[in-house]
Amino acid sequence: MTASATLHRRACNLCEAICGLIVEVEDGRATGLRGDPDDPLSRGYLCPKAFALLDVNADPDRLRRPVRRTQDGWEELGWDEAIDTVARRLAEVQAAHGRDAVAVYQGNPSVHNAGTMLFSPAFVRTLRTHNRFAATSVDQLPHHLVSWAMFGHQMLIPVPDIDRTDFFLVLGANPLASNGSLMTAPGMRDRLKALSGRGGRLVVVDPRRTETAKRADQHLFIRPATDALLLAALLQVVFHEELTAPGRLEPMLDGELDRIAQLVADFTPDSVAPLTGIDAPTIRQLARDFAAAPTAVCYGRMGLSTQVHGTLCNWLIALLNIVTGNLDRPGGALFTSPALDTLPAGGRGHFARYRSRVRGAPEFGGELPVAVLAEEILTEGDGQVRALVTSAGNPVLSTPNGEQLDRALAGLDFMVSIDIHINETTRHADIILPPTTGLEVAHYDLAFHLLAVRNTTRYSPATVAAADDTRHDWQIFRALRQRLLHHAPDAGDRGAMTDAMDPEQLLDAGLRMGPYGASHELSLGALKAAPSGIDLGPLRPTLPERLFTEDKQIHLAPSFLADALDEARGELGEARSDALLLIGRRTLRDNNSWMHNSPRLTTGRDRCTLLMHPDDAAARGVADGAAATVTSRVGSITVPVQVTDDVMPGVVSIPHGYGHGREGTRLGVANAHAGVSANTLTDDQLLDGVSANAAVNGVPVEVRPS
Repeated sequence: MTASATLHRRACNLCEAICGLIVEVEDGRATGLRGDPDDPLSRGYLCPKAFALLDVNADPDRLRRPVRRTQDGWEELGWDEAIDTVARRLAEVQAAHGRDAVAVYQGNPSVHNAGTMLFSPAFVRTLRTHNRFAATSVDQLPHHLVSWAMFGHQMLIPVPDIDRTDFFLVLGANPLASNGSLMTAPGMRDRLKALSGRGGRLVVVDPRRTETAKRADQHLFIRPATDALLLAALLQVVFHEELTAPGRLEPMLDGELDRIAQLVADFTPDSVAPLTGIDAPTIRQLARDFAAAPTAVCYGRMGLSTQVHGTLCNWLIALLNIVTGNLDRPGGALFTSPALDTLPAGGRGHFARYRSRVRGAPEFGGELPVAVLAEEILTEGDGQVRALVTSAGNPVLSTPNGEQLDRALAGLDFMVSIDIHINETTRHADIILPPTTGLEVAHYDLAFHLLAVRNTTRYSPATVAAADDTRHDWQIFRALRQRLLHHAPDAGDRGAMTDAMDPEQLLDAGLRMGPYGASHELSLGALKAAPSGIDLGPLRPTLPERLFTEDKQIHLAPSFLADALDEARGELGEARSDALLLIGRRTLRDNNSWMHNSPRLTTGRDRCTLLMHPDDAAARGVADGAAATVTSRVGSITVPVQVTDDVMPGVVSIPHGYGHGREGTRLGVANAHAGVSANTLTDDQLLDGVSANAAVNGVPVEVRPS
C-alpha cells in the first residue's frame, strides 16, 4: 500500500455471503482487498470470489455504453437513443401482438443489487405481461412455495441457527462451497469447527462426498431424487416411536399432526431403504439421534430443491423441524429480524392464478417457470412470445435444455439485455444496456439480511467512481419505464414512488420504519457512520407474531402438498433404475456462469470435469483423464472424466455454469476456459411435480468413451 492509497470498507455483492471487505483504492482504481475483521457477520472471512470484484471493474470485455447489433457487428449508441428505441420496440410488439408477447427474464445477480430490486419491479409491472421468468425457478422456488403455504409469506424462510445448534443435518447442500445459500453464513469452516468444538454433530446426506461431507461426523450417500422418501421415513420413525415434541409450537399448529402421522405411515425405513440406498437401521438411528439432540436443525438446498420432489423435500424438512420442536428455537431453525424488513410491504406470494400458454405450468408470485420459456417463444399462435427483456442473467447456460433456448432466442422479433457482457445469451440481443457494477455500485443487501444466521445491517457507498457516461441499473429501469409510458400511455403505471425517490432515499425510509428504527435510532446516516456494519444480535424466536397466515397458525398439511406425498407413495416397492443419474456441483471459485471472465478465478486445474465412480467408469471403458461423451434425452456433450469414489455408484456430476466459447461472444478469459454446459443435458420436460421448478439434478444420462 502506497502513501497515496486510501482504504474503503464495504460488503461484497457477488454472492449470498455478503462478506465485509476493506478495499485499497489508488488513483481512483481498486488495487487490493482483504476481509473486514469488524464486520459482525463475516468477521474477517473472505472467499476467493471477492477478488473477482477487482477483475470485474477492470474487465476489458465489459461494456460501459449501450451497443446495437448490426450486420457488421456491434456499434455504440447514445443512452437516450438506446432507451427510446427499446421502449418503442417493446410498445410496438405489444400493440401488434398483445401484452404477453413481451417476456422478461431476471437472473441471479439481480438479487444482489438494491437498485435492481427497488426499481425493476415498476418497469416490469408497466409491461403488464404474464410472461415473467427468473432464475428462481432453476433454484429455490420450492422453498418459497412451502413458506407461502405453511407460514403465509414466500420470503419467510427458516434459517438454521448454525452457531448454536447441537445437531446439523444437511441434505443436498454444500455450505463450505456456497457459504450457505438461503442461509447466509460466511466463514462456514469456522462455524462448523465451532459446532464440533462444543460437542455438536454434523451429518451430511448427499450423492457426492462434498467438501462439507468430508468434514462431517457422518456422510450418507443417497440415490438422487429420493430425499423425499428418506425425509418421510425419518418422520415416520419420529411418529411411530412417539418422539414428537413440538413444545411451545403446539398452540400455533393447526391441529394436523395426526394427519401428518397418517400421511407418512407407509414410508417405513424398510420400504424406502432399497430406493434411497441407505439401510433401514441407519435411517432409524438418524431419526432417533435428531429427535434426541438438545437442539437440532435440518437444512436442505440445491440438491433437494432442483429435483422432481423438490417441493416435497422442503415441506418435509419443515415438518421434521416442527414436530421435534426445533422451529423458532435457538439452535434450531429461526426467522430473521432484519433492519429493513421488506416482508410486510412485499408480495406474500400466490400460486397457480394463471398458467403458461403451451404446457399449462403454474405461476408462483407472478412468475412462470423458466423451463417453459423456450416453448413459449417457439410455439406459434396467440400469446406467442416475440420480444424478450433479460436482466443480469444468462439463461442459455443456466436453464434446462439450454441449446433449445439458444435456438429460440435467435428467432425473436426483438430482444434487449441489461448486462455488462456480450455472453451466450446477450449475443442474441438487438440492444444491450450495460449498468455499472461491482465496486461502482452502492450496496445494501435487501435479500440476504433476510436469510442470515445473525441479525446484522450494513450499507456500502460506491467504492470507486463510475466512468463518465455510464448508468446505474436503477437509472436504466426508471428511464425505460418512463419512456415506455410515453410510447404506450395505456400501460400500467404503478411506479410513482420510484419516480420520486432515489435508492438512498428509499433505503433510509425503510430503515427508519423498520423494527430498529426507533429502538436503535437506525437510519441510512447511522449506517454510513458505521462502515463495518451494526450487530443486531443472534436470531431469536419470533412466532407467532412473525407469521403471515391470517389465523396466525402454521399450516402443517396444505392439500396440494399432502396430495403430492400420496403420489410419491406409489414409488414404494418400485424397482430402482440402473441408469446413471447426473447431478450438478459448485465450487468455491465459481458463481454460476457470470464470473468466469475473471483471471483470478480461472487459474489452476480444470474444474469442468465429469466425476464418475470407478465401478461405473470400468463398466463403460472410460479412463481417468480421458474424454467421454455424455448423452441425455435432449443433448450430448464431450467432457474430461475424473474417476473418483467421491461420487456414489450410479451417479455422475458436472459443474454448473460452463459452456463458453460460442460464436459471437466477447469473453476472452471465459472462452479460453470454455468447458461444457451441463444444461445441454438437463431436460426442460423434467420438473418438480408440484412447483414446476426445473429438475436439473437426477437427470438420466448415458456415458461412453469419446
